[in-house]
Amino acid sequence: MSVSDAAVDTGGVDGPHAGQPVRRRGPPLSEATAVVVLAHGRGATARGMLGLADDLGVEGVTYLAPAATRREWYPEAFTAPTEQNQPHLDSALALLGMVVDAATDAVGDERTALIGFSQGACLANEWVARNPARYGGLAALSGGLIGPPGTTFDYDGSLASEGGESTESDATPVFLGCSDTDPHIPEERVHETREAFTDLDADVDERIYPGMGHGINEDELDAVRELVTAL
Repeated sequence: MSVSDAAVDTGGVDGPHAGQPVRRRGPPLSEATAVVVLAHGRGATARGMLGLADDLGVEGVTYLAPAATRREWYPEAFTAPTEQNQPHLDSALALLGMVVDAATDAVGDERTALIGFSQGACLANEWVARNPARYGGLAALSGGLIGPPGTTFDYDGSLASEGGESTESDATPVFLGCSDTDPHIPEERVHETREAFTDLDADVDERIYPGMGHGINEDELDAVRELVTAL
């Protein structure tokens, strides 16, 4: 499957990520029936993240991947004081939001999913928590919500249809996968992220893998494949 530039207008993005390209694999948005927005990790690329499409092997899906300036969404750890990651963080959230908006305009919220790894997982988590709706899904691989230790993760809105309590049918499925020995993602932050999304009425599946380190395993790929197939 070839990679091309996506027809996504990101002209409203200011700051460090202004003018960054959005890569695409699969059908153009004008022909899309389901869209997955991918957020790459620090030091990685949008093109590299699109390789996940091969690993998933789900046909007929449009994959969109924005590219971070200098291959990082923000300069410091996601648990650093938030001001130390500005203006990069706000610019990154704006870019991701423009891509998600293009996807939802094309296919609707419930046929749009977000998948992120590492720094991209943190970014995807934060954007979804700040912009709740009944999406097709969120998969955060080795990531958590953004903020220093002691942050209160309290967001308004609901990730379920009609704003009701979550059930398998009306709630956004959220998959959180991480190691208990990840050098970049504290396990406690994954638990805090689970609780925050549960409070937002999501259907959360959290899986902690003993001794895995920082990476993606087959069980996570299976879970993400199920989420994407359900779109």
